[in-house]
Amino acid sequence: MRQSHTRESLSAAVLLSLALVSTVTAGCSKKKEAKGFAPPPVPVEVAEATRGNVRESLHALGTIEAAERVKVTAEIDAIARELPFDEGRLVRKGQVLAVLNDAELRADAGRVAAIRDQARLTSQRFEQLSREKIASSQDRDNARAALRVAEANVRLAQARLKKTRILAPFSGVVGSRLVSPGVYLKAGDAITELARIDTVKVAFAVPERYLADLRRGANVTVTTVVFPGKEFTGSVNVVDPILDPGTRSARLTAVIPNPSGDLRPGMSADVNAVLAERAQAVTVPDEAVFAEGDRNYVFVVQPDSTVARRAIKLGARQTGRVEVQEGLRGGDKVVRAGHQKLFDGAKVSAVQSSAATASAPSPPPAGGTKP
Repeated sequence: MRQSHTRESLSAAVLLSLALVSTVTAGCSKKKEAKGFAPPPVPVEVAEATRGNVRESLHALGTIEAAERVKVTAEIDAIARELPFDEGRLVRKGQVLAVLNDAELRADAGRVAAIRDQARLTSQRFEQLSREKIASSQDRDNARAALRVAEANVRLAQARLKKTRILAPFSGVVGSRLVSPGVYLKAGDAITELARIDTVKVAFAVPERYLADLRRGANVTVTTVVFPGKEFTGSVNVVDPILDPGTRSARLTAVIPNPSGDLRPGMSADVNAVLAERAQAVTVPDEAVFAEGDRNYVFVVQPDSTVARRAIKLGARQTGRVEVQEGLRGGDKVVRAGHQKLFDGAKVSAVQSSAATASAPSPPPAGGTKP
């Protein structure tokens, strides 16, 4: 029994020794593996920072307004006798739009004209008598004053009579008749509307931060949903000096030539205003840019296929690309896709991105918006 116990003790000792040797060998193998291990390169898509012309523009929603617009109204109380205009048609400046009943005013104009003629004869007679020392100078002065009053009454009657013929104040398109012939009009009653649309205005609002770049004379391009694909060009004419305190925005008005009459007052308009144009600006695909806090970064691929995170300053945005004002040079290669798993010094396997190459700006100027 004692012999059996001794044999079991020797077996246990041998097993323990083998376990220790195995543990030490495994530890050495792991150390060797850890010392010689290198992670494989991370496959990423790369794109090149290219140079091209960039146009920085502002997009806003505006409303088309007539260059001139007025309600044609009656200035006196009278019956509308004629409305000699075609609704919705072009009328010329000075064209008759309405004729009011002038019988009473015409008779009054004749009466005051007769009184003026009589006053003129009386004044001439007293001038002669005064020279002959028959009439006093006071009688002569009274006759002169009576003549001036009579002449003023004639001018007043003629002005009232003239108001019975309502003329177009400018050339434009006349609207619908708001009254019919025979209706009794009071002073201020509207007859129709007249709008000048050979040139139109586009009113739009811009945030205050753009006012330093957007001044009177800046070029604008207007598009509408009514004529998709058709652009109308003009320039900023008015920048209101007072901002809206609620929205901190300023109202701007641009003048757009409209000889075809396609643009009508009340239409909505997409307005693109040019803020600045820069030649040879550096741009990269917008997917290459990522933000941390309030700063923007890209991963730049180094010659040894490692990447370095670099802070950049952004400028205008274009379709699929963004301008880099600081931090990159033309020709630098950046990671376009796959930067989420990268860190400074990481090894990458670069794959040229055909999508990034295709979206590079061409030599002609391209539109952009300020971020």
